[in-house]
Amino acid sequence: MPTLPPERRRGSADRAHRDRRTAESFGVDAERYDRARPGYPDALVRRIVAAAPGPDLLDVGSGTGIAARQFQAAGCRVLGVEPDARMADFARRAGVEVETATFEDWDPAGRRFDAVVAGTAWHWVDPQAGPVKAARVLRPGGLLALFWHVLRLPPGLAEAFTEVYRRAVPDAPFDVAAVGGGGSGAHRALLDGPAEGVRAAGGFGEAERLRFDWKRSRTREEWLEQLATSGALTRLPRERAARVLEEVGAAAGAAGGVLDAECATVALIAVRSG
Repeated sequence: MPTLPPERRRGSADRAHRDRRTAESFGVDAERYDRARPGYPDALVRRIVAAAPGPDLLDVGSGTGIAARQFQAAGCRVLGVEPDARMADFARRAGVEVETATFEDWDPAGRRFDAVVAGTAWHWVDPQAGPVKAARVLRPGGLLALFWHVLRLPPGLAEAFTEVYRRAVPDAPFDVAAVGGGGSGAHRALLDGPAEGVRAAGGFGEAERLRFDWKRSRTREEWLEQLATSGALTRLPRERAARVLEEVGAAAGAAGGVLDAECATVALIAVRSG
């Protein structure tokens, strides 16, 4: 349910990668994370696979392997890089090869790739160092593909969730006003920072922006399970996180048994120059 960007304050995109406490907290319940978080549109996966010059793909911030398994199913050879050892262990059990490190510290050992992707993860990477390293490990013509989900809940419900967050998690590492309220302006803002980082790094052509719209209907319990995997809560003591979920659940319950969200997956794709 966290939206845009999922785990950071407004205006602090260039500082999110320094919050290692949150960045490496998602493995507190890796199984729930893998179960609750949505996958990515097949059309996006096909677009990346078709445009890449070959099948070797590096998944940055691979988590439990949600995106990696989709690319494997599309015929790619995937290597994940994930800083949270608990998430990496889950991905390995699911059939994904993963090396445990931050992308900035990871040693490619001379390996090169046809695509570097990051699904709902690039905001945890240094915005200056990340694109430079991606350019180093990509073959000429290879792709850097960064993508996120943006969810927009019905009017009234997003505001109710925001109020709960402001009261219960005042130190949340992202702008609580964005919870469930992502709109068209949010889509643009989410990609502006990464696009500037890629442009400043050099070695890439002009980045392309893509958007894939979809809808999601979930029960109250399903939404709460996804919310429990957000960085605002994974970093909290279990008892405090449970209290937040209880309050949000009360707001969601008042809206009915099934909650509908307008969703989009937005992507930034740049080609490595020769």
